[in-house]
Amino acid sequence: MLKIIVSGCNGHMGQSVISLCAGMEDVEIPAGFNRTPAEKNGFPVYSDPMEYKGGADAVIDFSNPANLTALLAFSKERDIPAVLCTTGYSDAQLAEINEAAKSCRLFKSGNMSLGVNLMMKLARQAAAVLGDNFDAEILERHHNRKLDAPSGTALMLADAVAAGLPHESEYVYERHSVRRKRDKAEIGISSMRGGTIVGEHEVMFAGPDEVFTLKHAALSRDVFASGAIAAARFMATVKEPGLYDMDDLLGNI
Repeated sequence: MLKIIVSGCNGHMGQSVISLCAGMEDVEIPAGFNRTPAEKNGFPVYSDPMEYKGGADAVIDFSNPANLTALLAFSKERDIPAVLCTTGYSDAQLAEINEAAKSCRLFKSGNMSLGVNLMMKLARQAAAVLGDNFDAEILERHHNRKLDAPSGTALMLADAVAAGLPHESEYVYERHSVRRKRDKAEIGISSMRGGTIVGEHEVMFAGPDEVFTLKHAALSRDVFASGAIAAARFMATVKEPGLYDMDDLLGNI
């Protein structure tokens, strides 16, 4: 039986993880962590991770960057791997994660969707094959409540494309203010906002007389919860301290 603690258990993503786990016969949630420790799902909830004295195979964290230090301390002291799904960490917190990974098992990804991370690997490979003969453009669509643009995932895709190209790339976010021919070094990134779109990302490689496109659409937040559970399963098998990511998980599948 895989025992998973859910940090941020009373939030939207925490509830998605709990809902999916409820349908899995080999998964148990012994406890949850939440800044407001209300018990909604039949297991104890703690505002301070150190208050939990039981065991677990992994912690899935969909909470808030403010909870990072306490979670890392818990992971290190109890030797329980943590899957960090929270975004918005500061540079100092990223350094804290890297330091903690020297002595405990951590998993971190800016996007927990298995499909998106596979798309990034394919985008990097496509850029390496198509090279200078194709122009790369990225389009992302999200709901009308999303505050940031472009999305973090769009930037991750741009980084993947850039890593596969033989030259230094320039990210271009808008074209209306400059009248000029498209430069070969450009990777265009465009954003659209509307309705209740959970998240859609498209990478287009346009070359002489042909267009090659990679596309991913998230139809619900469950895709991120599902990826987090897959990461927890993977981390339960990892024995060595370190900072692991989706490349490690996909390589293990």
